[in-house]
Formats: sequence, structure tokens, C-alpha cells
Amino acid sequence: MQATLRHFAVNAADVPRARKFYETVFEWQFTPYGPPNYYQIINAGDGLIGALQERRELVVGKAVFGFENTFGVDDIRATLQLVQDAGGRTLMEPFLIENVGEIAYFEDPEGNVCGIAQYLPERWE
Repeated sequence: MQATLRHFAVNAADVPRARKFYETVFEWQFTPYGPPNYYQIINAGDGLIGALQERRELVVGKAVFGFENTFGVDDIRATLQLVQDAGGRTLMEPFLIENVGEIAYFEDPEGNVCGIAQYLPERWE
């Protein structure tokens, strides 16, 4: 069965800091939704719902640190610079995947690991 990513959550110990980071790096817009310190990300992509929420325990003693997401960007190096300027850090420099494009990984100020990819234009047209 085919699966399409429709929702992702950024789990944060400091929600305001995480919000500022993602507003700066990806120009995301946030709308309060539901419980305190829970936001929907309204411009993360067509057909995709994002969330920013406080880090919590799903299972006793196991904090949620999210899952790997990969975001398409127009300029991978400029995005990594924005990540660093906004308080994140590069975990893996851009790496070329033949016939796909370049991919890199970073850690946001909350310890979440994300991937970014500058896909070849013909790959996703």
C-alpha cells in the first residue's frame, strides 16, 4: 500500500524557541490549536499538516524526540547556514545521491534531527 506523509510533529522542550527557529529557517506560520503550547504549522506543504508541541512521554520513561523528516529546499547550503544562524547545527554536510540530488542532516535547538534535500529539478517535476 502506498503511503503519503500527511502529518509531522516537532517535539520541543522550549516551544517558543523552536517556533522562532522554524519561522526563521523555513518561514513557517503557526496557529494555536488545542492545548497550551500546541501549534499547527499552516504552510509546511500542500496536503501536509505539521504540529509544534511540547516534548512529552508516550510511554513511561520514554520521551518523544520525533522522527526523521526530509524537507525539500531550493538551496541546501544557504539553508544549512540559516540553521546554524538560528541556533541549530549541521550533523551531515551535503552528500550527492546520484540521480536524486544532495541531502544533508541537521539538529534543531531542541535536539530533533531533520533531513534537507536539494533535489535535481527533473526528479520531482
